[in-house]
Amino acid sequence: MKTRTFISTGHLIDSGIMSEIFNTIMNEGADYEVTSFNIGKRKSEKSRLELILKCKDIEELEILSGRLTSLGAYEKGAIESVFKSAEKDSNVPEDFYSTSNHRTEIFLNGKWANVGSQRMDAVIVLSESEPVCVKLRDVRKGDLVLCGSESVRVFPPVSDIRDSGFGFMSNDVSSERSDNIAVIKIADELKLLKKEGKKAIVVAGPVVIHTGGGSALAGLVRDGWIHGLLGGNAIAVHDIESCFYGTSLGVDLETGKQAVGGHFHHMRAINRINHYGSIKNTVEAGALKCGLMYEIVKADIPYSLAGSIRDDGPLPETEMDMIKAQAAYSEIIKDTDMIIMLSTMLHSIGTGNMTPSWVKTVCVDINPSVVTKLSDRGTSQAVGIVSDVGLFLRALASKLGVEY
Repeated sequence: MKTRTFISTGHLIDSGIMSEIFNTIMNEGADYEVTSFNIGKRKSEKSRLELILKCKDIEELEILSGRLTSLGAYEKGAIESVFKSAEKDSNVPEDFYSTSNHRTEIFLNGKWANVGSQRMDAVIVLSESEPVCVKLRDVRKGDLVLCGSESVRVFPPVSDIRDSGFGFMSNDVSSERSDNIAVIKIADELKLLKKEGKKAIVVAGPVVIHTGGGSALAGLVRDGWIHGLLGGNAIAVHDIESCFYGTSLGVDLETGKQAVGGHFHHMRAINRINHYGSIKNTVEAGALKCGLMYEIVKADIPYSLAGSIRDDGPLPETEMDMIKAQAAYSEIIKDTDMIIMLSTMLHSIGTGNMTPSWVKTVCVDINPSVVTKLSDRGTSQAVGIVSDVGLFLRALASKLGVEY
């Protein structure tokens, strides 16, 4: 048998991590021996588990060691990090360590060092003697890349999320949960963030406009509750369409009926923005006087519109280079404390992939599977509210005293 000794500390029982560690080992046909277990008796006290992992061969040991590392366990007797040089651009050694979105440390120069720019699906590169997460495509020949998981320590934030203002719901999804309670809790969280000078951003799709939530979201921006917007071409197009013509995708937002010639309205909106050269120029010229993009320009908060193959236009500000769009998204979410994702599955998943797990994340969608897919793709901290996004935004604005 090949063995390694692992240690895991934290709120192991109430978070379910201890059971997950045991199940992971047994499901793979391996074995373990618990050598010590100290239970934290109070909420403020952490538990400590020490076990010997027993595998039939080195290959199984390496695979399971990586899986236990992702659950927050680390090897007893810290091992110095091993870095190998990248032989080509965007190509690293086969045994590279692939990151999660959880806070991570590596044992470097005889002590635990925090890894910077944390995100999932990256490699850890030694940059100016400091470990940082780097996308595979950004690795350059000669970069020193962390290999193996023996020197890695991961900190899943399960207990931190549960004890925070998000205690009103776990990260499961249910249409039977009270939306009113969820709205109150999110409003309270936004009040706390504002008081402490912290940031909240939204990831929003065009459904926000279609369901009549655009004015509420615009009011949240105007009153300083929201500090950034991530989305695609469509949310800006239909927001501007609603301001110019009172429609969204050609449907009158007051009557719910298809407007005469309404199917041309979004193209006319794009054409008018093109006349002025940009959304900002249109606002400054006095031609765009309301709406979400108007308030964003007036508040001078950052935003990024990532393009797609479906886009009409697109608007001048829409970034059609996906690499540049990802970089812009990543820059805006830096130091963000809360992200609210509003009915846009692909943009939400994309944002989740670059967001550290300690950032509070709420996903609002009428379709429960959107939240499930977000969690399945690694954003395990996301909590879901199954609701019409327009109703949700209007309720949230009302709780915060925002006029819209």
